[in-house]
Amino acid sequence: MSNLESSIVLAGVGGQGTLIAGKLLGILALKLGLDVKVSEVHGMSQRGGSVITYVRIGKEVNSPIIEEGCADFVLSFEEVEAVRWASLLKDGGVMIVNSQKIKSLPVLMGQVEYPSDIEDSLRAAATGPDTKIVKIDALDIAMEVGTSKAVNIVMMGALSNYLGVDEGLWKEAIEEAFASKPKTIPGNISAFEKGRAAG
Repeated sequence: MSNLESSIVLAGVGGQGTLIAGKLLGILALKLGLDVKVSEVHGMSQRGGSVITYVRIGKEVNSPIIEEGCADFVLSFEEVEAVRWASLLKDGGVMIVNSQKIKSLPVLMGQVEYPSDIEDSLRAAATGPDTKIVKIDALDIAMEVGTSKAVNIVMMGALSNYLGVDEGLWKEAIEEAFASKPKTIPGNISAFEKGRAAG
């Protein structure tokens, strides 16, 4: 069994590209002849609100929903979102966290404070002692290829280390996902490679 046969949660805020990351995983699954279900919960994506995408991949998948303590992987594109969705991760699962901090509207208006103890909160929220937490600065890596919009592909690169899928297949899936914007393909492949090295 490939580790691609997994339940994967992609969590972030509006505009970070969780939806295209889910699409990329879907393309990859179909290339391997696997069943895939993707459920997108947009939240307040237009206002920088919480956005979560569930991706379930296997021989046969009946529902896209991932319940608490059942996700093999949680990818959080922002630190507070990591804490918010950590309980979905199963014991022994892997959480990949982008160290980026995006202040929500209530924080910017001074109504609430951005948490200062993210690391402790994350450990407390993650289920089980065998949970692995991997932190990377995906925004900094994305800027190395010239665009903050590549954060999602950097995160996919980091995830690829755990899924046992040939790197060439990932790159084919990236080419397919961005076929309508061919000029962005080389940058996204570079972002993927850098994320893979970082993760």
